[in-house]
Amino acid sequence: MGADKEVFVAEEAGAILGTYYMRPNQAGGGRHVCNCGYVTAPDATGRGVARRMCEHSMATARAHGYRAMQFNFVVSTNQRAISLWQKMGFEVVGTLPGAFRHPTHGYVDAFVMYQAL
Repeated sequence: MGADKEVFVAEEAGAILGTYYMRPNQAGGGRHVCNCGYVTAPDATGRGVARRMCEHSMATARAHGYRAMQFNFVVSTNQRAISLWQKMGFEVVGTLPGAFRHPTHGYVDAFVMYQAL
């Protein structure tokens, strides 16, 4: 949470299921592309919370005038997230070789994922 981010919370019956932020990915000429970061509560995994947050973020981004959304660092071993983002229309547009030190897999790639809105 910071002055450069808009933060949203997914809740059900007072319980927080997840949260995400939205911000411009770059300053100046890159401000038309937004960046989001999502977190889902462990006990809410598999209930469609991330999908609904992504749908909400895409609609909000469009309403705010963003022309695209970019995820800067999606860890390659997070197949659940990668699959969801691809179903939501995102493409892997770049690979950062060995950019993440995974606690069990060692150094793994991270992806940059992008979608025009």
